[in-house]
Amino acid sequence: MHLTAEQLADFDRDGYVIARGILSPDEDLQPVMDEYAEILDRESERMFRDGEISSTYAELPFDRRTIAITQEAGLLDPQPFDITIPINTASLNPDTRYHFGPAVFALLRNERLLDAVESLIGPEITSNPVQHVRIKPPERYVTKNEGTGLVTTTGWHQDNGVVHEEADDTDMLTVWLPLTEATERNGCLMVVPGSYKDGLQVHCTMANERGLRATTIPTQLIPKERATPLPMSPGDVLLMHKRCMHASLTNHSDDVRWSFDLRYNPTGQSTGRTYFPSWVARSRANPETELHDAAAWEKSWVDTMNRLMDSPEPIRAHRWDNSHELCA
Repeated sequence: MHLTAEQLADFDRDGYVIARGILSPDEDLQPVMDEYAEILDRESERMFRDGEISSTYAELPFDRRTIAITQEAGLLDPQPFDITIPINTASLNPDTRYHFGPAVFALLRNERLLDAVESLIGPEITSNPVQHVRIKPPERYVTKNEGTGLVTTTGWHQDNGVVHEEADDTDMLTVWLPLTEATERNGCLMVVPGSYKDGLQVHCTMANERGLRATTIPTQLIPKERATPLPMSPGDVLLMHKRCMHASLTNHSDDVRWSFDLRYNPTGQSTGRTYFPSWVARSRANPETELHDAAAWEKSWVDTMNRLMDSPEPIRAHRWDNSHELCA
């Protein structure tokens, strides 16, 4: 599943390329969805015990159940589903929940996915710890202010802009893939083709339209007339340059938009979040360095969380201090 010469040319021109149908919805994605159904079981039972919802909605399929819980509670907390820990380490505590399951680990190591990644960054591949799952219900049902870009609209940014300066020279690659249909109506991604050639843009940490603080590119720097929506289907994979401007549309539909965004970089280059764990996903030169144990992956994150909870000072989440005049 290495990229074709035409796909490589598209990536060089636009800063992104969609590799259609390289994953199998049944073989590669369904085990992940089954794993997440178990998390939803636990979360719905907890919310029912705590009086946050009047029913666990266990009779509903995953997407309808997610919507029903969100509609009643105003928010289905995204953190227990996410494949990282909060970047705001001051909020870490022993009750912080997360998900580092074997099906997700298998997805991160999927051979066809790594073939596509290898086409762009070479055969020595590290799994970068900047990674998320986004389970986005119709946004009109998210009424609590705790809602984030994991469950609501994601503002314009570059992935280079949400890591630290030491990764500016890293060939970090974003890999975005949907587990449900991603349409313009339910909040698919938008990109600005060719924007990566303009370098890293200023990012400001400010309140968005929901009143939540988010790190985004100021409006005046975004060539919105060039914004291109990217509808995708389960099995498709988007590969994107770290400086390609992108955002998501709002989910105005009656359905859930569910996706993963992952990062990879050549082994030996900085991940940009060195306080979080990374690991070798593929090595043609030294295959013995590859991580094959999902339990070891989970332990690396648990150990990291415990270490950061014991740290006297929280880590610096972003490089931006809002000193630029565009952030005023």
